[in-house]
Amino acid sequence: MSDPHNASSPAPLMLSVSGCRGIVGDSLTDDTIRRYVRAFSGWLRERSLEGPVVLACDGRRGGDALRAVAGDALQDEGWDVIDIGVATTPTVGVLVRSRGGAGGLTLTASHNPAEWNGLKPIDATGAAPHPEDVGRLIELFHADDGGASGAPRGSIKTDPGAASVHVGVVLEAIERVCPLETIRERRFGVVVDSVNASGAEGARELLEALGCELTHLHATGSGVFPHTPEPTADNLRELTSEITKAGADIGFAQDPDADRLAIIDAGGRYVGEEYTLVLACRAMLEAGAAGDEPVLAANLSTSRMIDDVAASLGARVERSAVGEANVVRTMRGHACVIGGEGNGGVIWRDIVDIRDSLGSMALVLALMARTGKGVAALVDEQPAYAIAKRKAPLPEGMTVEELVEVSTKPFASRPDARVSDIDGVRVDFEADGGEAWIHVRPSNTEPIVRLIAEAPTSAGADAILDEAAGAGGS
Repeated sequence: MSDPHNASSPAPLMLSVSGCRGIVGDSLTDDTIRRYVRAFSGWLRERSLEGPVVLACDGRRGGDALRAVAGDALQDEGWDVIDIGVATTPTVGVLVRSRGGAGGLTLTASHNPAEWNGLKPIDATGAAPHPEDVGRLIELFHADDGGASGAPRGSIKTDPGAASVHVGVVLEAIERVCPLETIRERRFGVVVDSVNASGAEGARELLEALGCELTHLHATGSGVFPHTPEPTADNLRELTSEITKAGADIGFAQDPDADRLAIIDAGGRYVGEEYTLVLACRAMLEAGAAGDEPVLAANLSTSRMIDDVAASLGARVERSAVGEANVVRTMRGHACVIGGEGNGGVIWRDIVDIRDSLGSMALVLALMARTGKGVAALVDEQPAYAIAKRKAPLPEGMTVEELVEVSTKPFASRPDARVSDIDGVRVDFEADGGEAWIHVRPSNTEPIVRLIAEAPTSAGADAILDEAAGAGGS
């Protein structure tokens, strides 16, 4: 669900399952923040929720001022506020749980460039709201008349120890996967790029507690991104170089709100984000920490490597629509302990129902400690696949739904096709000498469809997208 508000702006305000997001001073102003806070407040009150609201920002420059505006608006709405300062999105969820909060708000634009910011809501369970709840929140935003709630003004207090609370929860959880002392004895050399944002403090505390020899890049908390913040291979050249220079065992890269994690092996090879979920789930399954009849969850656009891991270790995978809230709903419905998305987002419910880079780091290090293997060996044990992604514009006279249908029809009509239509259409089938799939779904932000294909080789994945594009007339 997405609602471009103020569409005349060169960068319109985006209202979606991720909250609101825009360019600071353009589509995102103090008035916008107050309006969104009033909508969030009304949404909480419709649920008769009580308790404080946890407030944070992801550390990007200018976020402190916007956080102050949001805090003042929450007090105007009658809420007591726990301001935890610069903190990760999953830390907000942990604090909502531990403080009995009605909800949380974090000022973040995730991996967007520095000129962007936004507000991401967290519900009373410490998770992102479900899409239908977000729809109601957006309705309240549009219906806002600027009127005050009439409630007595709330209080505000700071809580600077939130990262330590989060790290404590991770350490308690990881002990059930691998003894802490086993990890500490390895004295792993770890290089982390925290992009001068919210993940720096928690990463340092966690890795020091796990006995790692830490080389910490961009951990000043200045909010000035040293490179484009999305943790892709092109943006992490400094990190890959530093790993080989330091002789480290592994490298980790966080995004600004630290809910995603990319991995680099000891040789400086960018392993990427798809493997983060795979390695984390393997750690849980091999340790018997995912339950007696383990079920994993992943969205439809996540690599089938997760299916391979599950099959090899007696588990099964439930697929969800794309989006963190959809994955969490599937996890809750199937009693999954762990799940996530192929963008480096691991959701470990023993910690919080939000993607969490700290829990991911701990699980990968636990797997390395238990197996005695480095990242390169663990990755190379996985069957190899290649993913290709494209966008397709909407042909004149065709709806998005029609484009999705015609693009996937050549694959859905195959005798071995396995079709899911819970989010666009995903078709699994055999091609390129092995298992393959294509997922075509409407964009949340543009009148286009997004096409993702996976096959054993890059050529195979590209061939699938070429066939889909031809069927769709593009």
